[in-house]
Amino acid sequence: MAPTPTLLQPLIAVLGCGWLGLPLAQALVDEGYAVAGSTTTPGRLLKMRDAGITPYLLELGPTLTATDQDTLHTLLTGARVLVLNVPPSTARGHYVKLLQPVYQVAADCGVRQVLFVSSTGVYADEPRAMTETDALAAPDADSELLRAENLFAHPDAPFATTVVRLAGLIGPQRAPGRFLAGRTNLPKPQAPVNLIHLTDCLGILCRIIRQSAWGHTFNASAAHHPTRQEFYTAAAAHLGLAPPTFAEEDTLGKRIDSELLRQKTGYMFQFDDLNEAMQHC
Repeated sequence: MAPTPTLLQPLIAVLGCGWLGLPLAQALVDEGYAVAGSTTTPGRLLKMRDAGITPYLLELGPTLTATDQDTLHTLLTGARVLVLNVPPSTARGHYVKLLQPVYQVAADCGVRQVLFVSSTGVYADEPRAMTETDALAAPDADSELLRAENLFAHPDAPFATTVVRLAGLIGPQRAPGRFLAGRTNLPKPQAPVNLIHLTDCLGILCRIIRQSAWGHTFNASAAHHPTRQEFYTAAAAHLGLAPPTFAEEDTLGKRIDSELLRQKTGYMFQFDDLNEAMQHC
């Protein structure tokens, strides 16, 4: 049963109400939390308001305009929890600079906990299982993202931060059968697939907040890791699209291990089988 909304419910600020952030904010409202959220899309403001989310139009940048600085401060004033859901693709090579103003305003406003939505892109693409301690600034890993995680999660930060490294996202409007359909000579046909359905993203993030599971770093991926050739061929066929073709090679890749998340939070994935997950995209 969802908690009964009361004046004691902490305000949660969701920074980045897009494909993942908006349904997350809606789920938190449904659980009885007071939620504020930001978007860069003016047309989304009314939808957010209708969902019970206090909406703000905000454009982040390494140097905020006076208007955006005021908006960010208003968004975070009174918030106990900040969900930081800003994709690194919005500022390639400048992601840390993009988030530094957020860090400072969150500290100034007395935010107590941060839920940093990250990516398994922090891991090198090596042929082995990757646990949370394996993130290194390897040449093929996203070291900028790792530095951004450390900005919020370092021991001297004024808030407790939990980092969730999500595998590749699938769900509504992100059907995996469209990712590679019709493409040719693709590499790594035998490499494992690392994906997570939107339903499980929402369940995991809500559970961390509900359990106050702060101060951790978690991987989040379905336990099913079919090969790229097997999965994407089936996913394209599911949509009636041309299958991808792969190069003749035996190069393998990383496999994301999310056992720590399962042990610490007790979360049970609804779509641990990716063949079932593709039916719900």
